[in-house]
Amino acid sequence: MTVETPEGTVLVVEDERELANLYADYLEDDFDVRVARAGDTALEKLDDIDAILLDRRLPVVSGNEVLAELEARDVDARVALVTAVNPDFDIIDLRIDDYLVKPVSRAEVRDTVERLLTIDEYNKRIQKLTSKALKRNVLAVERTQAELERSEEFERLTAEVERLEEEVESIAEELGVEDLEYL
Repeated sequence: MTVETPEGTVLVVEDERELANLYADYLEDDFDVRVARAGDTALEKLDDIDAILLDRRLPVVSGNEVLAELEARDVDARVALVTAVNPDFDIIDLRIDDYLVKPVSRAEVRDTVERLLTIDEYNKRIQKLTSKALKRNVLAVERTQAELERSEEFERLTAEVERLEEEVESIAEELGVEDLEYL
């Protein structure tokens, strides 16, 4: 099973007009792209955003302030900083999923967005798998083997758990990471 390019809405937050337009051009064929050229404008465009490419050095409202507000609002979007600032240990406490140092290529921007959206999809499927597997396990403990074998609902649930396990494993392979428990 191969994971297709995930769909999603991407917010590009970049104060340099040329770069903002360039990043948007890189992505617009496969994603719904919105652009904000300032941090305060970005905070107004957070509805239905799946991934954010965020410049760290923005006038008025900095990228770090945008990150703090994303956390305060509990915004459910993956974030990659795309900045000229080389990373330091302060990134450990930032609410980010990736960090790119400018200049960045088309491939880097696209790969980063695809990875952010794939990680998001992985998390959604893990959550669904966990819920379904827990239900299956409760029934397996509380019902007799004969009852389980006669139940079409249990058979469907078991099949769905197996399908979700395969999907999660496939996504993990696509991401190239063996143990994604931390995502």
